[in-house]
Amino acid sequence: MMRFEKVTILGPGLLGGSVALAAQEAGLEAILWGRSEERVAATCVLGLRATTSLETAVSEADLIILAVPVGAMAGLVEKMLPHLKKGCLVTDVGSVKVHPHAEVGSLLKESGASFIGSHPMAGSEQTGIEAARGDLFREAACVLTNDDEGGAEELAALEEFWKSLGCRVCRLGAEEHDRAVARISHYPHAMAVLTAEVGLALGDPLQLAGGGFRDTSRVASGDPAMWAEIMIENREALVNVLREAEQSLRDMLVILEESDNEGLKQYLVQVKAARDEVS
Repeated sequence: MMRFEKVTILGPGLLGGSVALAAQEAGLEAILWGRSEERVAATCVLGLRATTSLETAVSEADLIILAVPVGAMAGLVEKMLPHLKKGCLVTDVGSVKVHPHAEVGSLLKESGASFIGSHPMAGSEQTGIEAARGDLFREAACVLTNDDEGGAEELAALEEFWKSLGCRVCRLGAEEHDRAVARISHYPHAMAVLTAEVGLALGDPLQLAGGGFRDTSRVASGDPAMWAEIMIENREALVNVLREAEQSLRDMLVILEESDNEGLKQYLVQVKAARDEVS
């Protein structure tokens, strides 16, 4: 089976750094690329190889992982095209998939390289290489999208790569992926932001707040620039989910306004049963 001996990660942030640490622990040769000397120095403190030279980073890589904002991927790929090793596979860790396939996939196909999308469903409200962890992907789901029809051998090798980092891997089309994550990732983030806004509207009540408020609003502390980009890029799917939530909120308001104890209880039981199915 095809195996990636040399892995390059472009972007020394939380995800990029965690991929490098996990790959290193899995016995793979990994190198990170970053634009700034400061970020590269912080990466080396973790015992990882890093460079500011894009050519050095990508020229011998079997697998290149784009761990930069989705909007920056196409421009970066254009710069690295002249330096790619023949047969190199490119993937990413972005939270949306239609956009990378449309932009990056077409560029790589023209150059003879392959692109298969990846979305490891792992992260933190913390940011930066300093927050990177080698166990970040342990038991995390990772979705692969192969809309550009990469080879079966490459797809199998990429699946094994993510499994070696601890992931549970599944395959979806890019549009199906984006609709799914709008529900289980992007919508929960939007609601965490609203929860934090409403909960803190009268000042700082955290001396009264328990784990419920902290847990449901935690991800609102995530990087605003990153999340604004993600939500805008997947806005169509997210808007559809928010419309559904808007109707559910109206239904709950009616129940409360009518003091319908039994109706509310039935609703809570129904949702609890569905939530309890999730481990």
